[in-house]
Amino acid sequence: MENLYIYMLAALAFLAIADLIVGVSNDAVNFLNSAIGSKAVSFKTIMIVASLGVAVGALTSSGMMEVARKGIFNPGEFMFNEIMIIFMAVMLTDILLLDFFNTLGLPTSTTVSIVFELLGASVAIALIKIYSNDAENITALTSYINNSKAIEIILGILLSVVVAFTIGAVIQYISRLLLSFKFEEKPIVYSAIFSGFAITSIMYFIIVKGLKNATFIPSTVNEFLDTNPYTFIGISFLIFTLLSYIAVELFNAKIYTIIIVIGTFALAVAFAGNDLVNFIGVPIAAYNSYEAWVVSGVAPSNYVMTALGEPVQTEPLLLLIAGLVMVLTLWFSSKAKAVVKTSVDLSRQDEVKERFEPNFLSRNIVRLSIGLNDSVMRLLPQSFKGWSNNQFVQPTTFLKKQDRPAFDLVRAAVNLMVASVLISIATSMKLPLSTTYVTFMVAMGTSLADRAWGSESAVYRVAGVLNVIGGWFFTALSAFVAASLMAYVLFIGGGYALVGLFVLAIFLLAKNYLTHRKKTKEQREEDHLERAESSSTQGVIHESASNIANVVKRGNKIYTSAINGLATQNLATLKKNRKQISKLSDEIDDLKDNIFYFIRNLEEPSVSASNFYLNILGSLQDMTQSLDYISRASHKHINNNHKKLKFSQIKELKDLDEKMETLFVATQNAFESRSFEMIGEVIVQKPIVFNLVKEKIQRQVERTRTEESSPKNTTLYFSLLLETKDLLTAAMNLLEEYYSAHDSSVEPAKASNTEESS
Repeated sequence: MENLYIYMLAALAFLAIADLIVGVSNDAVNFLNSAIGSKAVSFKTIMIVASLGVAVGALTSSGMMEVARKGIFNPGEFMFNEIMIIFMAVMLTDILLLDFFNTLGLPTSTTVSIVFELLGASVAIALIKIYSNDAENITALTSYINNSKAIEIILGILLSVVVAFTIGAVIQYISRLLLSFKFEEKPIVYSAIFSGFAITSIMYFIIVKGLKNATFIPSTVNEFLDTNPYTFIGISFLIFTLLSYIAVELFNAKIYTIIIVIGTFALAVAFAGNDLVNFIGVPIAAYNSYEAWVVSGVAPSNYVMTALGEPVQTEPLLLLIAGLVMVLTLWFSSKAKAVVKTSVDLSRQDEVKERFEPNFLSRNIVRLSIGLNDSVMRLLPQSFKGWSNNQFVQPTTFLKKQDRPAFDLVRAAVNLMVASVLISIATSMKLPLSTTYVTFMVAMGTSLADRAWGSESAVYRVAGVLNVIGGWFFTALSAFVAASLMAYVLFIGGGYALVGLFVLAIFLLAKNYLTHRKKTKEQREEDHLERAESSSTQGVIHESASNIANVVKRGNKIYTSAINGLATQNLATLKKNRKQISKLSDEIDDLKDNIFYFIRNLEEPSVSASNFYLNILGSLQDMTQSLDYISRASHKHINNNHKKLKFSQIKELKDLDEKMETLFVATQNAFESRSFEMIGEVIVQKPIVFNLVKEKIQRQVERTRTEESSPKNTTLYFSLLLETKDLLTAAMNLLEEYYSAHDSSVEPAKASNTEESS
């Protein structure tokens, strides 16, 4: 029997390491999004600072381990064998749940998952005990669960959503009114005061509250800070304000960047100090339980786990190892980057391709907010409204889209300052506050206050926030249910269930890892359309050439796949083809959405380039619409199990596909090599290809009158030919537009060169 529990401890140790990796991949967003979004320093510097913060925080999280031991359930009501089942169920559920959310690229809460898993597993075991004891009924459940602490934790987590959003919005609004978007032009004293306030807040709550339990902090220092907090805050504010002023005045230091670096370190400390319990708290509690049981010599089903109610200091070596695993995960996890992207995009200051679609709730929230804002604005004096609006005017930037930060340094500093303060307060109270909830909602609050959610993006951003919050509630529900089921299966199945579930967990983790790696590799290798950034006609012509070559190359593959899928009746190929054309259509729509910024960026003499660019996009869109119809019609025909096309029809389509491929390859080569003579050669082929399509249509008309017996086949074949004709028309219009635009743009240059030589 003892061997079973040794195997369980070994499994828990493995799951703890895996959970650290999965959990940090999810929670990296908590302390990386502000620094990455603002591009304050290089990514490498951000990672080094965050790594140091995680390592320090891990060494100071010992006090939080009590949550896993007695924060949710009353250990004295359970036996050793039951406690081990609870802990095993929690870890199996936790790792699978977090990995699922990471694969989707959605930030979820490791704190919420661990709390509800502990609750679900302990409730399941408690109910089994109750129903096996005739002397107890359902009301006895309250004696098994630590109701007051569980409710305190859950309410604290839910309240943090509102508090973090509100405080983030208020602090950001005040900061922006004082500093504006032109904060670098303000007098140095403004930056110094802001820096003094920010660094004092961060340092007080991290050093005083976050590191309070650290063994390397002398007790005399803690006593002084406990008895004289306001003195410490006042002196710190003066010192940091003075140091900031000197740093800017004498050394021209980038004070906001310094704040962000300190804030990133502080938030990483707070994260590790608060959230490490989510990953290793349960395995450590299981190990402590095993140690107490082995010494007792009592049977596992008879040993009451009152030992878990006693305070135990976690081994510093275990904390150090956990911190090391977390740091390595930060550097090497690709899933962490996917989760960070979601949070950064939702708080981005400028326009971005929105990931979430608006819904009924988001539209009504935005509508209500606009009405409320209008009501409030009517009450404010006109002078204040004018002044405040000026503070929110953004400076013009000429950086390319991909080089622009998602938000500026002031917002990044506020994000870090508010989040680290709130999390550290909770840590000092030994409340496992959700760092994900806090950092995400602070970021959303500051972006709202910064007017990042304008009329163009508000419904999408609100929908995104609602989706993420909905995911959090789904986390809580699924964690409770899944952990309950895991605990029940382990209780009934014993060792066999343990082996089966453990193997299942490893299999699912490996499968998700391989799927994610494959998807990431495909995304790197996939072709993507680039937005036009040039401000001259010649620049637009050359930039557009890359996109045209890209569309023609992908369009050729899509057309060929549709014909081959029809010929072989391969539904999988046709289904994949639909995804490819859908992706291409979305990218072209994204280019069209960027028209406003493209035209605004044009040089005055080159405004004619906008007409050319619009015509090019129109032709590309016409091409994708034809390809989309061909792809959908082919998929629908095979999916509905209609009759296969005749051999003669397939042969004709193959002949046409070969001619189209030759045309597309020549077009692609012409644009890739920027050879405008080759474009002219392709245009010459126009009547030949059109005549070929007309010939195919005429043949099908004759077949329909004499031998064709399938209306569905006839409809599909005519549709394919007519859409191919439209595809050719769009392609030729694009070539002719490009050829003529190039001629007109180079003629003036040739003329001016001739005049200079004469």
